[in-house]
Amino acid sequence: MDATGFKALKVIDVDTHVLEPADLWTSRMSANKWGDLIPHVKWDAAINEEQWFVGSKPIYRVGIPAMAGFDEYAPLHPVRMADIPADQTDPVLRLKKMDDYGVHAAILYPNVGVFAAADYLGMAVDPQFAVDCTRAYNDFLAEYCSTDSERYIPVMTLPFWDLDETTKEMDRAAALGHKGIVMTSQPDNFGLPSLDDKHWDPVWAKAQDMGIPINFHIGSGKILNYGLPENGEHSGYAWTSTMIFQGNVRTIAGLIFSGVCDRFPRLNFVSVESGIGWFPSLIETMDWQFLNSGVRRDHRDWLLPSEYVSRQIYGCFWFEQASAKAAIEICGPDNFMYETDYPHPTSMSPGPASAAQKPLDFMVDALGDLPDETIYKLCRGNAARVYNL
Repeated sequence: MDATGFKALKVIDVDTHVLEPADLWTSRMSANKWGDLIPHVKWDAAINEEQWFVGSKPIYRVGIPAMAGFDEYAPLHPVRMADIPADQTDPVLRLKKMDDYGVHAAILYPNVGVFAAADYLGMAVDPQFAVDCTRAYNDFLAEYCSTDSERYIPVMTLPFWDLDETTKEMDRAAALGHKGIVMTSQPDNFGLPSLDDKHWDPVWAKAQDMGIPINFHIGSGKILNYGLPENGEHSGYAWTSTMIFQGNVRTIAGLIFSGVCDRFPRLNFVSVESGIGWFPSLIETMDWQFLNSGVRRDHRDWLLPSEYVSRQIYGCFWFEQASAKAAIEICGPDNFMYETDYPHPTSMSPGPASAAQKPLDFMVDALGDLPDETIYKLCRGNAARVYNL
């Protein structure tokens, strides 16, 4: 398939990030009620750049996720919001960038709400504060996506520490147009039961009834930083970025071996920004251990792990070529989807300090020789089915 063919497909990019504007929470939450606790941006003289703050606590540097086309290698990044190109922040200009990239529609994930969630939502204050924060974010994202509701696809965050508020917000956000749930893979990092605990069954049951997927984005729990300072900041960043993929390996195995997939057979789970080249190895390993450990002595009716994966687990890829093709050949194309990770440091965003191709060029070079039906599933069909588009 050539570039014209990919454009005609109306490619759905299943993992991109919206850059939260500085007034997202301050313009939507009560200053009389929460004061300076409301997430806000200010200059941090200690590090000479702008940061997000909750109260007096710095939680996230504003420029970290805004790396598309940047002229320095990560972890270096823009130091002010004013330094971020407008096509990463303005929803109208971003559509033009998507046209240039050969992407028709994009699912939008947060930055602060994923990578700084432990600080942003885990503050030791009135639990209502975190409820108000998540509502404000979901409202913002719905408003942002209203710029073009066919091309921008919102997925909700949840006040997951409170199951009653969580189920309320699921209904409220879905009514605003949200098509999925962003869920942490490590709720135990927030002092909550681990993901395999039946504590979460009400969330899984409601999502299954609503027909919306659960999305596990990498870095949604505690991020461990790797590398000694003497080895250089770039090496440490690359090592850390490589290792956070492995968190989703643990998540998928946990969903299967804890019986979540068995109890909720119509619920789809998506492993986001973690690649797919490792899927065949994980599946083969889980089946081997399942059979060799006698799991059916405890669970006579359980399927093989590979059957659960085939039925309801999905993975997303962007830079992989040989490993992605191998996974598609071994596992089939029905459980994989294409993403760009725009505008993150490792996204498919060409620039002076990036090895990336333009997404359209990558799709032609890496996927163009696959059967048209396979390309359709990877670049549009699977996403349209999973997210009910």
